[in-house]
Amino acid sequence: MDCVVLPGRQLQRPLLNICRSCSRRLRPQLARSYANVGSQQEPDIYDVVCVGGGPAGLSLLTALRANPTTAGLRVALVEAQDLRKIRSWELPPDRYSNRVSSLTPSSARFLDRSIGAWNSHIRRDRVQPYHAMEVWDGVTDARIEFDSPPPTAGAQGESVIAYMTENLNLTSGLLRRLDELGGSEVFDGARVEGITFGEETEELDLREWPVVHLSGGKKLAARLLVGADGANSPVRTFAGIESRGWDYERHGVVATLELEEFGWGGDDYKIAYQRFLPTGPVAMLPLPGNYSTLVWTTTPSNAALLKGLPTKDFVALVNAAFRLTPVDLEFMHTQTSGQEEELLWRLQHTQFNSRAIPQTVTGVQDGTIASFPLRMRHADAYAGERVALVGDAAHSIHPLAGQGLNQGQGDVEALVKTIAYAVAHGQDIGARTALEPYGAERYAANHVLLGVCDKLHKLYSVGSGPLVPLRSLGLNAVNAMAPVKNFFMGQAAGNGIKLF
Repeated sequence: MDCVVLPGRQLQRPLLNICRSCSRRLRPQLARSYANVGSQQEPDIYDVVCVGGGPAGLSLLTALRANPTTAGLRVALVEAQDLRKIRSWELPPDRYSNRVSSLTPSSARFLDRSIGAWNSHIRRDRVQPYHAMEVWDGVTDARIEFDSPPPTAGAQGESVIAYMTENLNLTSGLLRRLDELGGSEVFDGARVEGITFGEETEELDLREWPVVHLSGGKKLAARLLVGADGANSPVRTFAGIESRGWDYERHGVVATLELEEFGWGGDDYKIAYQRFLPTGPVAMLPLPGNYSTLVWTTTPSNAALLKGLPTKDFVALVNAAFRLTPVDLEFMHTQTSGQEEELLWRLQHTQFNSRAIPQTVTGVQDGTIASFPLRMRHADAYAGERVALVGDAAHSIHPLAGQGLNQGQGDVEALVKTIAYAVAHGQDIGARTALEPYGAERYAANHVLLGVCDKLHKLYSVGSGPLVPLRSLGLNAVNAMAPVKNFFMGQAAGNGIKLF
């Protein structure tokens, strides 16, 4: 039996042997997509090819290069955008983009200790920790208040609930760290035209290997192909992995808000606010200085109205969302203008706890009001033969818990650990058996969090009936039990699991 060694082509760690006759017997019978791409160019061979240059994809490649066990792998990143714009991204200190994410302390530790980007490459002056959360029912005003959990044993740094940062701040920092580490090949501005299985030649048998066909004729053969390419993942389609779920018939409206003044404590103590309304939760999450990011889940028609309003009326509706009753809000959404005057009149006749609501919004930054449809999706599996999925390619979650990016970081951390174990023990990193620990670690945890967020959305979408007093009773009970609240917040800090 003759086995040939695939050429390493300057691989710091040589690729494993592939026997043609053995590969015929072991070839899995998978239902995958094929693309007819007519280039005759021989593919370049890599250990890991990652499609998608968002936070998950960049974290994966950077973590592999930073890990001494996996640093010798030949890796490549494929991204359709021109990454030069992200590398050079910069905004004035009083301007913030509207794509902002919440990072748990666990995600921040991964970015710091495993990647080395958190303190030296991500702009910390554009990162805002927050230390408390006010969450309440917009129908009954039942409330739960969270303070940051005490640091765990051996933990270092400040005690916070989470950190708010712009996605572009994160991706630009990860790119700088990836460039600093070197050894990665980046194909940006490159469109994936198809993914096929490789071919058998006299020298190589790549019939079980995914081959990514890029615009311009470039081919990349991958021992392990990672899909970090979003909810409509071509990698997931190629692997024949189904993604199941449903649309919420809701849109998320985002904007960068300007606030009246610092909250008490200034930048040293920031509070996040979230109010559950029958149309969906509205959240105001702190940014540095007198700025905040808005995430408002609402109906498509309300979202369209909000995006079309004059600035003063948009600001009035945001302030109303944290102060007025759902009935008042519903009426204000029927108006095509005049919300500012309506709010001023209604505030004279409305009682609310001014201590437990966010600062008054005074403005919104130009060009930051946008919306996107909300859906829940979960792939049937996170890995197959020579394929793994991370981030939105594997799951999409309702934004009410702010856990989408953290789930992706958790996926990357687990996948890098799985790959490192396979390398250290001489396993084929693309084999399904080598990838099984990754799916075992992440699938159940993500499934639970997806289910919790889905049920919370449905529970608080009810505006009347017996569920309303029951959910309020539960919220007030949890708020009265400090040990239970501390447990929840400890889970949020350590495992990225947060109920609100």
